[in-house]
Amino acid sequence: MTTLLHLIGSPRGALSASTAVATTYIDARLQAEPTIVVDRLDVWKEDLPHFGIDAISAKYSGITGTPLTAEQQNAWDTLSPLVDRIIRADELVISVPMWNFGIPYRLKHFIDLVTQKDYLFRFDETGFSGMATGKALVIATRGTNYATGTDTPESEFDYQKAYMLTWLKFIGITDVRTITLEQLLFGTEAEAASIAAGKAAAIELAAI
Repeated sequence: MTTLLHLIGSPRGALSASTAVATTYIDARLQAEPTIVVDRLDVWKEDLPHFGIDAISAKYSGITGTPLTAEQQNAWDTLSPLVDRIIRADELVISVPMWNFGIPYRLKHFIDLVTQKDYLFRFDETGFSGMATGKALVIATRGTNYATGTDTPESEFDYQKAYMLTWLKFIGITDVRTITLEQLLFGTEAEAASIAAGKAAAIELAAI
Protein backbone atom coordinates (compact mmCIF):
# COMPACT_ATOMS: atom_id res chain seq x y z
CA MET A 1 0.00 0.00 0.00
CA THR A 2 1.36 3.40 -1.02
CA THR A 3 1.70 6.17 1.57
CA LEU A 4 1.76 9.77 0.35
CA LEU A 5 2.84 12.53 2.72
CA HIS A 6 1.62 16.03 1.86
CA LEU A 7 3.84 18.59 3.54
CA ILE A 8 1.83 21.83 3.62
CA GLY A 9 3.98 24.95 3.73
CA SER A 10 1.36 27.69 3.40
CA PRO A 11 -0.84 29.03 6.24
CA ARG A 12 -3.53 30.29 3.81
CA GLY A 13 -5.68 27.17 3.75
CA ALA A 14 -8.24 27.22 0.93
CA LEU A 15 -6.73 30.47 -0.40
CA SER A 16 -3.32 28.89 -0.99
CA ALA A 17 -2.38 28.31 -4.63
CA SER A 18 0.32 25.79 -3.72
CA THR A 19 -2.09 23.78 -1.55
CA ALA A 20 -4.76 23.89 -4.26
CA VAL A 21 -2.42 22.46 -6.89
CA ALA A 22 -1.17 19.81 -4.46
CA THR A 23 -4.75 18.82 -3.67
CA THR A 24 -5.50 18.49 -7.39
CA TYR A 25 -2.50 16.18 -7.77
CA ILE A 26 -3.44 14.08 -4.74
CA ASP A 27 -7.07 13.77 -5.85
CA ALA A 28 -5.91 12.57 -9.28
CA ARG A 29 -3.56 10.05 -7.67
CA LEU A 30 -6.40 8.77 -5.47
CA GLN A 31 -8.70 8.43 -8.44
CA ALA A 32 -6.13 6.22 -10.16
CA GLU A 33 -5.08 4.38 -6.98
CA PRO A 34 -7.83 4.56 -4.31
CA THR A 35 -5.81 2.56 -1.77
CA ILE A 36 -3.20 5.31 -1.34
CA VAL A 37 -2.92 6.43 2.29
CA VAL A 38 -2.64 10.22 2.44
CA ASP A 39 -0.89 11.74 5.45
CA ARG A 40 -1.24 15.53 5.64
CA LEU A 41 1.30 17.43 7.72
CA ASP A 42 0.46 21.12 7.98
CA VAL A 43 3.48 22.85 9.52
CA TRP A 44 1.21 25.70 10.67
CA LYS A 45 -1.11 23.40 12.62
CA GLU A 46 1.40 20.79 13.77
CA ASP A 47 2.75 21.25 17.31
CA LEU A 48 6.39 21.43 16.28
CA PRO A 49 8.76 21.04 19.25
CA HIS A 50 11.16 23.77 20.27
CA PHE A 51 14.76 23.00 19.29
CA GLY A 52 16.47 24.42 22.34
CA ILE A 53 19.55 23.74 24.44
CA ASP A 54 18.64 20.13 25.30
CA ALA A 55 17.91 19.21 21.68
CA ILE A 56 21.02 20.87 20.28
CA SER A 57 23.14 19.27 23.02
CA ALA A 58 21.64 15.89 22.13
CA LYS A 59 22.51 16.51 18.49
CA TYR A 60 26.19 17.11 19.26
CA SER A 61 26.31 14.29 21.79
CA GLY A 62 25.06 11.95 19.08
CA ILE A 63 27.78 13.14 16.71
CA THR A 64 30.53 12.65 19.30
CA GLY A 65 29.10 9.46 20.81
CA THR A 66 28.54 11.02 24.24
CA PRO A 67 25.70 9.52 26.34
CA LEU A 68 22.61 11.72 26.54
CA THR A 69 21.21 13.12 29.75
CA ALA A 70 17.56 12.40 30.55
CA GLU A 71 16.61 15.92 29.44
CA GLN A 72 18.52 15.56 26.19
CA GLN A 73 16.94 12.17 25.48
CA ASN A 74 13.45 13.56 26.08
CA ALA A 75 14.13 16.45 23.71
CA TRP A 76 15.56 14.12 21.07
CA ASP A 77 12.64 11.71 21.33
CA THR A 78 10.21 14.47 20.31
CA LEU A 79 11.77 14.48 16.83
CA SER A 80 11.29 10.83 15.89
CA PRO A 81 7.49 10.94 15.27
CA LEU A 82 8.03 13.67 12.67
CA VAL A 83 10.93 11.82 11.06
CA ASP A 84 8.89 8.61 10.95
CA ARG A 85 6.25 10.28 8.78
CA ILE A 86 8.89 11.05 6.16
CA ILE A 87 10.49 7.61 6.36
CA ARG A 88 7.09 5.88 6.05
CA ALA A 89 6.15 7.85 2.94
CA ASP A 90 6.57 6.31 -0.49
CA GLU A 91 5.84 9.69 -2.02
CA LEU A 92 6.31 13.20 -0.67
CA VAL A 93 4.31 16.16 -1.98
CA ILE A 94 5.57 19.54 -0.78
CA SER A 95 3.50 22.65 -1.42
CA VAL A 96 5.66 25.68 -0.70
CA PRO A 97 5.09 29.39 -1.31
CA MET A 98 8.01 31.79 -1.71
CA TRP A 99 8.51 34.17 1.20
CA ASN A 100 11.22 36.80 0.76
CA PHE A 101 12.90 34.62 -1.89
CA GLY A 102 13.00 31.62 0.49
CA ILE A 103 10.59 29.28 2.25
CA PRO A 104 8.17 30.02 5.13
CA TYR A 105 9.83 29.93 8.53
CA ARG A 106 7.57 27.16 9.85
CA LEU A 107 8.62 24.89 7.00
CA LYS A 108 12.26 25.72 7.71
CA HIS A 109 11.61 24.91 11.38
CA PHE A 110 10.25 21.49 10.40
CA ILE A 111 13.23 20.79 8.14
CA ASP A 112 15.66 21.81 10.89
CA LEU A 113 13.93 19.43 13.30
CA VAL A 114 13.94 16.33 11.14
CA THR A 115 17.24 16.68 9.28
CA GLN A 116 19.39 14.93 11.84
CA LYS A 117 22.19 12.36 11.74
CA ASP A 118 20.90 8.77 11.91
CA TYR A 119 17.36 10.02 11.29
CA LEU A 120 17.50 11.30 7.70
CA PHE A 121 21.20 11.08 6.86
CA ARG A 122 24.45 9.38 7.83
CA PHE A 123 28.01 10.51 7.40
CA ASP A 124 31.51 9.16 7.81
CA GLU A 125 34.95 9.95 6.45
CA THR A 126 33.72 9.23 2.90
CA GLY A 127 30.87 11.75 3.01
CA PHE A 128 27.11 11.96 3.51
CA SER A 129 24.33 9.55 2.51
CA GLY A 130 20.59 10.11 2.76
CA MET A 131 18.26 7.68 4.52
CA ALA A 132 14.92 8.63 2.94
CA THR A 133 13.56 6.84 -0.12
CA GLY A 134 10.75 7.18 -2.63
CA LYS A 135 9.89 10.11 -4.86
CA ALA A 136 8.77 13.69 -4.40
CA LEU A 137 6.80 16.46 -6.06
CA VAL A 138 7.64 20.06 -5.16
CA ILE A 139 4.95 22.65 -5.93
CA ALA A 140 6.52 26.09 -5.71
CA THR A 141 4.47 29.29 -5.95
CA ARG A 142 5.81 32.82 -6.45
CA GLY A 143 4.27 36.25 -6.72
CA THR A 144 6.27 37.63 -9.63
CA ASN A 145 8.30 36.52 -12.65
CA TYR A 146 11.70 34.91 -12.04
CA ALA A 147 12.71 34.32 -15.65
CA THR A 148 16.17 35.18 -16.97
CA GLY A 149 16.31 38.83 -17.98
CA THR A 150 13.84 40.05 -15.35
CA ASP A 151 14.71 42.09 -12.27
CA THR A 152 14.47 38.88 -10.21
CA PRO A 153 16.15 36.09 -12.21
CA GLU A 154 15.79 32.65 -10.66
CA SER A 155 19.56 32.12 -10.74
CA GLU A 156 20.00 34.96 -8.22
CA PHE A 157 16.73 35.13 -6.29
CA ASP A 158 15.53 31.54 -5.87
CA TYR A 159 16.18 30.27 -2.35
CA GLN A 160 12.86 28.42 -2.39
CA LYS A 161 12.67 25.67 -5.01
CA ALA A 162 16.46 25.33 -5.17
CA TYR A 163 16.59 24.88 -1.40
CA MET A 164 13.86 22.23 -1.41
CA LEU A 165 15.58 20.28 -4.19
CA THR A 166 18.91 20.42 -2.35
CA TRP A 167 17.29 19.23 0.89
CA LEU A 168 15.54 16.32 -0.82
CA LYS A 169 18.77 15.24 -2.51
CA PHE A 170 20.64 15.46 0.80
CA ILE A 171 18.17 13.19 2.61
CA GLY A 172 18.23 10.63 -0.21
CA ILE A 173 15.26 11.48 -2.46
CA THR A 174 16.49 11.98 -6.02
CA ASP A 175 13.34 11.12 -8.01
CA VAL A 176 11.90 14.64 -7.83
CA ARG A 177 9.47 16.50 -10.07
CA THR A 178 8.45 20.14 -9.83
CA ILE A 179 5.55 22.41 -10.69
CA THR A 180 6.25 26.15 -10.54
CA LEU A 181 3.55 28.82 -10.48
CA GLU A 182 4.57 32.44 -11.01
CA GLN A 183 2.97 35.90 -11.40
CA LEU A 184 0.39 35.21 -8.70
CA LEU A 185 0.47 38.89 -7.69
CA PHE A 186 -0.13 40.20 -11.24
CA GLY A 187 -3.91 40.44 -10.88
CA THR A 188 -6.79 37.98 -10.72
CA GLU A 189 -6.57 36.95 -14.39
CA ALA A 190 -2.86 36.17 -14.24
CA GLU A 191 -3.33 34.36 -10.93
CA ALA A 192 -6.20 32.25 -12.26
CA ALA A 193 -4.26 31.36 -15.40
CA SER A 194 -1.20 30.33 -13.40
CA ILE A 195 -3.25 28.17 -11.02
CA ALA A 196 -5.12 26.56 -13.91
CA ALA A 197 -1.83 25.72 -15.63
CA GLY A 198 -0.48 24.33 -12.36
CA LYS A 199 -3.52 22.11 -11.85
CA ALA A 200 -3.29 20.84 -15.43
CA ALA A 201 0.37 19.97 -14.88
CA ALA A 202 -0.55 18.23 -11.62
CA ILE A 203 -3.14 16.04 -13.32
CA GLU A 204 -0.64 15.17 -16.05
CA LEU A 205 2.07 14.23 -13.55
CA ALA A 206 -0.38 12.16 -11.50
CA ALA A 207 -0.94 9.94 -14.52
CA ILE A 208 2.76 9.15 -14.94
